[in-house]
Amino acid sequence: MSLTPAGLGAQTVSNYGTPGLIDIPTAEMLEDGTLAFTAGYFDNTLRATMTFQMLPWVHGSFRYAYIADFDSAGGSTIFGGDRYDRSFDLHFRLREESRRAPAVTLGLRDFGGTGIYASEYLVATKVVRDRFKVTGGVGWGRLAGRGAFSNPLGAFADRFDTRTTEGAPETGQLDFGNWFSGDAALFGGVSWQYNDRLTLLVEYSSDAYTEEQANTSFEVNSPFNFGVQYKFKNGSQLTGSYMYGSTLGLSYTYFLDPHKNVAPGGQGPSPSPLLPVDAVALASWNLPGAGNGAVDGTKRRQAVLGRYLEEEGLRLVYLEERGNSVVVGIENGNYGQAAQAVGRTARLLANTQPPEVERFDIALVANGVPLSVVQVNRADLYELEHDLDGAWRSFTRARVSDSLPLVEGGFVDGAYPNLSYRFGPYLQASFFDPVSPLRYEVGAGLGLDYTIAPGLSLSGAIRQPLIGNLDNATRQSNSVLPRVRSDWTRYASESGLRVEHLTAEYLWRPGADLYARTSFGYLEQMFGGLSAELLWFPVDSRIAFGVEANYVKQRDFDVLFGFQDYSVATGHVSAYYDLPGDYHVQLDVGRYLAGDHGATVSVDREFNNGFKVGAFFTLTDVSFEEFGEGSFDKGIRLEIPVSWLTGRPTRNRLGQVIRPVLRDGGARLNVRNRLYGVTREARSQSLAQGWGRFLR
Repeated sequence: MSLTPAGLGAQTVSNYGTPGLIDIPTAEMLEDGTLAFTAGYFDNTLRATMTFQMLPWVHGSFRYAYIADFDSAGGSTIFGGDRYDRSFDLHFRLREESRRAPAVTLGLRDFGGTGIYASEYLVATKVVRDRFKVTGGVGWGRLAGRGAFSNPLGAFADRFDTRTTEGAPETGQLDFGNWFSGDAALFGGVSWQYNDRLTLLVEYSSDAYTEEQANTSFEVNSPFNFGVQYKFKNGSQLTGSYMYGSTLGLSYTYFLDPHKNVAPGGQGPSPSPLLPVDAVALASWNLPGAGNGAVDGTKRRQAVLGRYLEEEGLRLVYLEERGNSVVVGIENGNYGQAAQAVGRTARLLANTQPPEVERFDIALVANGVPLSVVQVNRADLYELEHDLDGAWRSFTRARVSDSLPLVEGGFVDGAYPNLSYRFGPYLQASFFDPVSPLRYEVGAGLGLDYTIAPGLSLSGAIRQPLIGNLDNATRQSNSVLPRVRSDWTRYASESGLRVEHLTAEYLWRPGADLYARTSFGYLEQMFGGLSAELLWFPVDSRIAFGVEANYVKQRDFDVLFGFQDYSVATGHVSAYYDLPGDYHVQLDVGRYLAGDHGATVSVDREFNNGFKVGAFFTLTDVSFEEFGEGSFDKGIRLEIPVSWLTGRPTRNRLGQVIRPVLRDGGARLNVRNRLYGVTREARSQSLAQGWGRFLR
C-alpha cells in the first residue's frame, strides 16, 4: 500500500526539503497533514529535511545540513573544519490560487538556527494550462545575494534598510530584527509536467552562495539551475539537477500521510457477531439452576464474560448487576482506540447478559482506577449494526459520564493482584553529534508491572545494551548549569545492565473530576525520588488543569542503585486544551531540574488513528548565554502506533523526540503515567474522535 496521498505529485520539492523547484521556493503547499522527508546532495553539501504540513495553509521544516570544509578557511579545527548546521523553517500561505490569481506564500527560512541559510521571501505560483507552472518572488537575506536592490519595505520603516551580518552564530536565537531587512532580490522559475512521471525544471536563483564560495571550493558560474524530476509509483520524487553552472545535484523526497495506515486496518480478529436475544436467553449460563453446584447465574456469566473479554485482549475487573442494567469495568491492553474496546465489550455483553438487561455501563479502568463510563443501550446495538452511519449514530445515543461511584465496590474476584510483563528488543537513538550525527543502541529490555490492589502497583524495567555506538560518544559537557541532562554521554558509556525505572505508584480518585498520583523510587534513567500529581479533568471538558511536585536526586552514571550528591525540588502547574480538530496544546509553568524557573509550550497534532506529530519549546530564567548552544530547549516529536504499521490491534507505540541539542536549561523530570496521558483517552472528546472503530 502506498504511503503517499493521491495528488501529491502536483507539488515539486526543492533540495531544501520544502515545496520548490531546485533551490528556490514556490508558493505551493503539501496535502494537509503530510510529512515529507528529503535528502539532497551537491558539491560537498548534504541536507536532510523533515517538513510537516501542520495546517492547510502552513508548513514547518527542520533541517540538518553538512558542509565539508566550511570552517576550515578561518583556521578552525573543530569537527575537522566541517560545518554541521541545524535550522527551522516556517511557510505561510497568504492566499490560495484562483482562476485568475496565483497562490502567494510568505516564508521564513532558518529563522531559529545559526543563520547560514537565513532568508525571508514572498513568492507567487500560478498554474498555466494544467501542466505548466510559473513562479516568481522576492527574497531577503541569503536570497538577496544576486541582483539585489534597495528594500522596498524601507519606505515604511528605516529598520528595513539595513541587515546586520554579525548575527548570533551557534545560538539558535530568533533574530527578529533582521527579518525582511536589508537589500532584496528577485527569483523565479518554471516547471513543465511532461507526463505523470516526468517534470522539467528551470529556475533563476538569487542565492549567490557567498559564504560557500568564500570558505569552500564551491563555485557559482551562473544563476540558472536546470533539473529533471521523476515521480515513482508510490509518489516519492527523485530530482537530478545541474546547478549554478558548476555542479550536479541529486535529491530524493519521500512522502508519508499519517491519515492512511501503512497496512489496512481490520487485520485482527473480527468482532463477535450479535446473537439473537432468544439465543442469549437459552445459553447455559443464563438458565436457572444450570452449571456446577451452587454457583449462581451471575458467577457463571462473569466467568463466561471474563473469558470472552480475555480473548479480545481486555481484562474484566469490575462487574455489578443493577436491575435492568449491568456495570462492567475493563482494562484495555489491546486496542489503540478506547472506543474500539468499548464496542467489543458492548457486543460481548449483548451476547452474554439476560434479555432483561437493557443498558450496559462500560467503565474504562487504568490500574484499578475508573476513568469514565460509557452507557450503551442494548437495543441500539441491534438497530445500528448494519446502519451505514451506525458508528456515529451510536455515539450520539451513548452517554459518557464520570465513573467515581464505581470506587464503592464491585471488583471481581481475582482481578487483583495482577502481574504483567513485557520483553523484547529496544532501539535508542541520538542525533546531531558532530562527530557522529546518528548514534544508536540496540538491546533487550524486560519490564514488570504488578498491581497489588486497585490503584497500587509496583513497576520496574531493565535494559541490556547489545550493539551500537551510543556508548562511544566522547563529547563532554561544558554546561555552567547543574548537569542534569548534558552528561547523557556518561550515562551511556559508564553503564551496562541498567535499571531504567523501579517504582511504587498509587493512583486514586480524591473526588469528582479529580485524579491523583504518587510515585516513589527510581523514576527515570537519571533521577529518583518522590513525585506527586493532582489533575482536574471533567469527562466532557476540553480543558484540564494539573499540579505536580517532585523531590529527586541524581542517579549514578551506572544507572543501578546509587545516587550522586545533586538533589532538587521541582514542580509545575499545567494547563491542557483540546482544540477543535486534531490539535491539543499544553502549557507547563514551574521549576525545572537545574533549578531554573520558566514555562514550556507544547503543540501536538494527533490523527484519529493515533499518529502524533508535535513541537515544543521552553524558556526559563537561564539566559541564552548560560544555556549554551541552542539558546533554549526546543524540539519536535513523533509517535507512531504500531497498529498504523501492521493493521493489527495493539497499544504499543514508537516514539522519538528530536532536539537540535540536549542541554540542561528547561529540563523536566520524565515521570511515567502522568495523569493527563492516562486519562485523556477516556474523555468524551477523545472517544468521539475514535468512535469510528466502535463497531469494528
